[in-house]
Amino acid sequence: MDKLKIKKDNKSNDTITRTIRMCGSTFDKISELAEKNEISFNSVINQIIEYGLQNLDDE
Repeated sequence: MDKLKIKKDNKSNDTITRTIRMCGSTFDKISELAEKNEISFNSVINQIIEYGLQNLDDE
C-alpha cells in the first residue's frame, strides 16, 4: 500500500460540519502535519479520511 502524501490544495465546496472526538496525541500529530505542510487542520483530516476509505480492506 502506498503511503499517504499530504497535498496543499485539496478544497471542496461540498462540506458538512460535524464534531468528532480524538485523543490528544492524535490531535497533536495532525496539528504538526498541518503546520509543517502549511495547510489547515481540516484539510489534513479530510485527506487522512479519504486515504483510509480508498485503502479500506473490504473483507
